[in-house]
Amino acid sequence: MELTDSRDIKASPREVWEAITDARVLKDCIPGCQELTGSPEEGFEAVVTQKVGPVKATFKGQVTMTDIVPGESCTISGEGKGGAAGFAKGGAKVRLEETPEGTRLSYDVEAKVGGKLAQLGSRLIDGFAKKMADQFFDRFKARVEGGGAEATDAATPEPEAAAAGEDASEKKGWLNRLRG
Repeated sequence: MELTDSRDIKASPREVWEAITDARVLKDCIPGCQELTGSPEEGFEAVVTQKVGPVKATFKGQVTMTDIVPGESCTISGEGKGGAAGFAKGGAKVRLEETPEGTRLSYDVEAKVGGKLAQLGSRLIDGFAKKMADQFFDRFKARVEGGGAEATDAATPEPEAAAAGEDASEKKGWLNRLRG
């Protein structure tokens, strides 16, 4: 799966760079992230729980940053193992460009999955991966633009609801209509 996109963020390239290398910010922005420790220099360790279709798993993995040009670009690579669910690995080339409004963050993502996850089919996996990337970068943008952790929670619905194309309130609505 490959994905290319960009986000315009109303903050200086320095502020965006500081955020993208901060473990606390990344933890808040990664959907389903339960734990993220480490540093850009030594790498990060992450624990992320996700549900893709009928498969729910907790992935434990490592994330490294290479090709670092401070304030301008880096390559983020990661690999996680989810037990019987399989594995996920991939990377993103991230570039920052100063704009009159702030910073344009551009990224090229490549991801691969194996095990039970790979059996779900490329359409489901590709759609889920795009939603995850969109959620991460929407949360990241909200956080950097000054919304803080609260904004990252409100920026997008949880991945399970988003993957189903509905938010949590819509899930409850059909049950209430049956009772009513």
